[in-house]
Order: sequence, then C-alpha cells, then structure tokens
Amino acid sequence: MNIYLLIVVAYFGFITLISLFTKKVASRSAADYLVAGRNLGIVACAVVVASEWLGGMSTIGVSEKAFTTGTMQPILYNISTAVGMIIIGFTVARHYRENNVHTVSEMLENLFGKRARAISAIAFLFAYVILAFVQLQTAASVISAMFGTPWLQSVIISSVVITAYTYVGGMHALAITGIIHVIVMFFGIGIAAIIGINDVGGLVALKEAMIAQGSPTNLYNPFSGGLSYAWSLILGGVLGGMAGQASIQPIFAARSASIAKKSAILSAFIIAPFGILVALLGLVAKTGNFFSLTGPESPLWDTALQVINPKMVLPTLMVTPEFIHPVLGGIALAGILAAILSTVGPVNFAVVTIATKDIYHGLINKTAVDKKLISTARKLVIVVNVLTIPLAYYASGAILNTAYISYGIRAIGAIVIILGIYGRGWITIEGVRLAFIGGTIAVLLNIVLRVMGVISIEDTYVAVGAAILFIIIGNIVGKRKPKMLPTIEKETSRES
Repeated sequence: MNIYLLIVVAYFGFITLISLFTKKVASRSAADYLVAGRNLGIVACAVVVASEWLGGMSTIGVSEKAFTTGTMQPILYNISTAVGMIIIGFTVARHYRENNVHTVSEMLENLFGKRARAISAIAFLFAYVILAFVQLQTAASVISAMFGTPWLQSVIISSVVITAYTYVGGMHALAITGIIHVIVMFFGIGIAAIIGINDVGGLVALKEAMIAQGSPTNLYNPFSGGLSYAWSLILGGVLGGMAGQASIQPIFAARSASIAKKSAILSAFIIAPFGILVALLGLVAKTGNFFSLTGPESPLWDTALQVINPKMVLPTLMVTPEFIHPVLGGIALAGILAAILSTVGPVNFAVVTIATKDIYHGLINKTAVDKKLISTARKLVIVVNVLTIPLAYYASGAILNTAYISYGIRAIGAIVIILGIYGRGWITIEGVRLAFIGGTIAVLLNIVLRVMGVISIEDTYVAVGAAILFIIIGNIVGKRKPKMLPTIEKETSRES
C-alpha cells in the first residue's frame, strides 16, 4: 500500500468512525436527522456552511479553471460566495431560522402557498442533482489520480464512499466531520501552496512563467479573464447561496435566529481565502516544472478521450514526488478529499431533504411519521448516489461551468424569496410559478443553444433575466394585484 493511500484511508476510516457515533442521535426524529435537532452553535453552523462551499468546485474546479485560463479569475467563485454569505447573514438567515423550515421550498410555501412549494421543489431538485454529479466527478478525479483506476471505476468507488458517509449520521455527522475536514483541508492545501510558490521562485517568477505561456500581464487580477464571465460568477455566488438548500440547511439547524445570522457571516471568512491557495496551485502546475503537460507521456493524459484532462491537475500535483514529499502529498490529498466530501455530504443530503420533505412528505404521504421519514431519507441517500453515477461518468463539461447551471436555477429562488420577504406586493403567486417554470426552461434552452453554437450567454444571466421577465408576466396575468399571501410568522409547531 503506497503512502498516499495509507494516509487517505486512515483519515477517512477515522471520519467514518465518528459518523457512526452520531447514528443514535440522528435516529431520534426527522428533525434530528435532517437539521441536527436545530441545535448547532455558531462555530459548528459556520463551518458546515463553509464546508459546503469549500468542495469540489473550490478545489478541483478552481484549479482546473486557473490551469486552463492561466489567471486567478476563478477565485471570484470563493470571493462572491463569501460576499453572498455576508448578505445572507444580514438579510434572510433570520427569517429562515424563525420559520423552522427544513427546505427552501418549505419557506416558499410559507410565503406563497403550497403550489409554490411543489414547483420550486422540482426546480431545486433538478439543480441539486446537477451539483451532486459534479461533486462526484471531483471525488472521482482524486481517486483516479491516487489509484490509477479508469474513470468509471473511480466514479463507482467515490459513489460508494459518499453513500456510506452520508447514510449514517445525517446533519449531526456533517456538522462534526465538517469541522475536522476544514482543519485538514486548510493545513494540507496551505502547505502545498507554500511549497509550490517557493519551488517556482515566488509570485513574481510565477507571473513571468504564466505570461510566457500567453497569460495576460494582469493575471493576478480576478477580472483579468473578461468582465462578462467575472460578473456571472459574482451574480451566481451572491444569489445562488440565498436559495441553496445545501448551504442554507445548516442555518435551518442553528440553535437560534441570532446564531443563524452570525454563523452565515462567520462562514464568509472561512470561504474566501481557500480559493486563492487552490488557484495558485493550478498556476504552479501550469508552469510544467513538475510534470509534462502535453501528449500521452503527461500524467494528465486521458487515454479514452486522447486529450489532457485538466480536472486531474490538483490531485496529480499532490502525487508527484518532484513537487512534494509523499507524506505531505498524502495529507494534501486527504485535504482535497476532505473538501470534496465536506461538500458532497451536504449537497447529496440537500437532494435527499428536498425529496423527503417537499416531494414525499409534502405531496405523496402527508401523514408520514418521523420513523417513516427517516427510513425514506436513508433509502433516498442510496437512490440519489446510484442515479448520479451515469451522469458523472458521461458528462464531460468543465466543473465550474456545469455547476453554474445549478446556480442559475437557485438564483431564481433567491429573487423570489427576497421579493417575498421584503417586497410584499411586488410579486404575485402567478409570478412565482412562472419564474420557476419559465426560468428553468430558459436555462435548459440556453444550454442546448450554447452546445449547438448558436449563442454564448452565461446561465446565471439567462436565469436572472428570465426570472424577472416571468415575474412581470405573472404580475400582469394576476392583474397586477398580488393575491393574499401567508403571513410570515414563527411556526414553533413545525419542528418535526
């Protein structure tokens, strides 16, 4: 057994053991399993929120984009997300926690009624299935680099690990292990970044090497890769979090509304620095100082597709002895996998929670008791992971680009929720329904047209533009008079 495998296996054996200890607590009620009994403190809540964002996109995705563009623009993913969480802290976090909801769609029901919940749940479910298979791809890329296994086997292995990890302890397990994951990922990636910058001769030498390969002279400027793409990242990061089930669910689990607000703000200061470290490593790999970047002799070469696979940049760098000592590389790999699994857990759990509470409990079996809800949720953990395997295997788009399809749909939910809370009278129930239906269709149509080469518009812009347009149309259909909306109030009886 090589040193990389030994360290990673030991680490995740430890994490699995911790998850097992939470099983008894998580099985007491649906609230315990889905929202940790609404008992998370500031640190635990902030770390789980941050760990959801510091996943495959913040590691594999950001390094991939930095490697392909030769710029630091991908750090906008982390920066915009951090800004988004601060805004959430000062705006919607309190409302989410005071309403004692389990899902974003349940909040929409409080604001607009049952029809809004059903339609939004389907849209959010679609968005998070996309995000789930993207996260599975990032985990598979690390497994492939470690074991040298074919892509399909790497996807299956990753899926099995993720299923076991999510199944046992629910939100309790995600909270406890999330704290450990964040410590390990910052330690491992931080050391690797310091070593990398030192090996290439510092930031000035790295900049010169990138310029020699065609990067712009202002490559360290996050806006160096183009304003259109940059603003789409910012818009997606700010709006995507407000209606993001995975990032909001820990806020649902906060001990109080005050803790929900403070933890959302605190999470921003964990999220922002991480992208810088990973993007720098992507540029370090692009120098070509540590392994070949062209042809079949490159460790990044995909024999099936006969191309260089930029998704493999970060894990390949960590298993290159010329770059980093195997022990430190193993710790860094554990950090990468920790980052991925700290997001995969909440993302997959978001799909499970939406399917359990909004679809099963909200539409199919409204009288289901806690025991039934818990058993259904655990079965759905397995179903969700199995369904994402073919998607992760066959989908081949860039990680950040694919993920922003999900962000586009979630941005629709953010606009609707903000208007529902702060703009009473600016949006009708018809506007809500048309925003989700029309906005989601617009995003899907944009993907098809972009693949065909007809247009090239960022999904976030399409989603936001379509949402606003359909809200206006819905208001016209409703004769510009909003229907009576439910009053937002504390629903302490909805803890179950």
